[in-house]
Amino acid sequence: MDIPVTGISGFNGEIDLDAYLARIDYRGPLKAARETLFELHRAHTTHIPFENLDILLGRPIRLDPASLQAKLVGARRGGYCFEHNLLFAAALQRLGFQVTGLAARVRLGGQTLRARTHMLLHVTIGGEDWIADVGFGGAGLLEPISLSGGEAQQAAWRFRLVEERSTHILQALRADGWSDLYAFTLEAQYFADYVMANHYTSTWPESPFVNRLVAQLTRPHVRWSLVDRELTQMQPSGDSTMLLGSHNDIIETLRGRFGIELSNGTMVPHLQRT
Repeated sequence: MDIPVTGISGFNGEIDLDAYLARIDYRGPLKAARETLFELHRAHTTHIPFENLDILLGRPIRLDPASLQAKLVGARRGGYCFEHNLLFAAALQRLGFQVTGLAARVRLGGQTLRARTHMLLHVTIGGEDWIADVGFGGAGLLEPISLSGGEAQQAAWRFRLVEERSTHILQALRADGWSDLYAFTLEAQYFADYVMANHYTSTWPESPFVNRLVAQLTRPHVRWSLVDRELTQMQPSGDSTMLLGSHNDIIETLRGRFGIELSNGTMVPHLQRT
């Protein structure tokens, strides 16, 4: 197929669809239907990790289709929201889905007003509107959620969309109740908006992605999160955390737990200082 992405203005999302589907081990239907969207979303989130290693290694985060394909598919690495959701949008558009890019203000349980630095997708199928987001990391959706609101049980995880004046809030159910993940409106975003937000997020000295290692992977009944040396296993019944020791322990955990293979001899300066 040679159909470019047109849902996100300014983004030419030509990718090798077959290679992407192999990367996420997807063998399901390929028609633009609800079943396909759900199965692709689940396959992506459970196979491609969320991670920020290139930022710590001093490498730029590039959002063009060739770079996304080379890193997340060819090199079998992960990325953060812009990389994940642009790649996912490209695949969806190639299959004929109607996709619009959106932007959110991350809350993660707090009410601090933050810039709109998170990317998510609005997908319309047969008149039904869905929020798809494969790039929020360890706390995010496993499957799309209906924009009409209400609660959604996704394997072991429960989410809901609520409205706050003209804003939609995605919440996750935790042991102590519902917690805000992020807030968004339905204003369509341009590729240029994501380029600017990506630059800010990956270079601003106080960005959490500049100051710490983050690697996360979601499974249907367990989530794994590595923040610097702290490895956490999250389940509905509770979390358990262990502290990793050496730099080699971290590199081995990235490889074995998250599937992140770094080239031989790669040293992460940030990890050597922690």
